[in-house]
Amino acid sequence: MNGTIRDNIKQGTKVRVVQKQDQRSGKLTEGVVERILTNSSNHPRGIKVMLVNGIVGRVQEIIK
Repeated sequence: MNGTIRDNIKQGTKVRVVQKQDQRSGKLTEGVVERILTNSSNHPRGIKVMLVNGIVGRVQEIIK
């Protein structure tokens, strides 16, 4: 699924995000969505979310 479309992401969804400091390396962090921070319906670099562990990043992959 596409991490750039807000409707694909719900609270409790398991995702992989890229944190701001990891954007150059592309290192992904896995976690569960607590809050969706992006208000627009889509974003070209990924929807910004906060994970349950407090990490903020942009969704790169949605895990089924």
